Amino acid sequence: MHLIMDDRDDFLVRNMAFREVDLAVEWAAAEGWNPGLDDARCFWNADPNGFFVGTWRGEPVACISAVAYDERFGFIGLYIVKPAFRARGFGLRTWQHAMRYLGDRTIGLDGVVAQQQNYKKSGFQLAYRNIRFQGVVQAASTPNLTNAREVPFAQLVAYDSACFSTARPRFLADWIAQPQALALAAVRNAQIRGYGVLRRCGTGYKIGPLFADDARIANDLFDGLVASVAGEVIAFDVPEVNTAAVALAERYGMVSAFETARMYTRAPPAIPVQRVFGVSSFELG
Repeated sequence: MHLIMDDRDDFLVRNMAFREVDLAVEWAAAEGWNPGLDDARCFWNADPNGFFVGTWRGEPVACISAVAYDERFGFIGLYIVKPAFRARGFGLRTWQHAMRYLGDRTIGLDGVVAQQQNYKKSGFQLAYRNIRFQGVVQAASTPNLTNAREVPFAQLVAYDSACFSTARPRFLADWIAQPQALALAAVRNAQIRGYGVLRRCGTGYKIGPLFADDARIANDLFDGLVASVAGEVIAFDVPEVNTAAVALAERYGMVSAFETARMYTRAPPAIPVQRVFGVSSFELG
């Protein structure tokens, strides 16, 4: 248990209980982030020790996640202070607590662009921007795809880890098994060439991740995912540096809703960003 006390104002930072992750997700929804309906469970299982709540006189007023994927890499998310308690230093103390928990790891985050300078003060540097595209889209084809739950899990983990910053089997197992989600893989000659997940959110659906060897496979996966939810609003978070991913979103008439700054405390992980067509989530990377 990691604790910080300040007797002057009765402020405490402590580990969240599982039930409190729902509160953090509710706050995220109030911020307009439109989280997935099953995000709380998936996020928690990635690292049950990496979720913190700041309380003032017993009332939850701040939260943050600091998921340690392994001994080398962690990711900050769900950094929220209730509006009535902002500008009182509670957010900073909660932030500092999360950073201490992750220690000497390389740390990533997706922050609002306006906060870049503040993150730089904590040692973060901009790697690239992620753009959220959204809109109602229709599938252009009916590609031959496989349910990702039916492919050998070890192969899926290997493919995912090549496109992410490290292996994340606990997160991946939950992510593809969400009850209101569809996970599809492109399998060619018994090899995974890409996969994607579509999950139900408070409003519409999000696609993420969408990893693929090339733009054609990414397009097939995109078609396969959106075909299952015709007429629904789709959100799709795209690394701006992957021009093929941006072109895919624009080809379907999706429009930019907002953007984040992907930042790291050290050199960006050596991932093949040209294979990252859609980010898994802004909260966990």
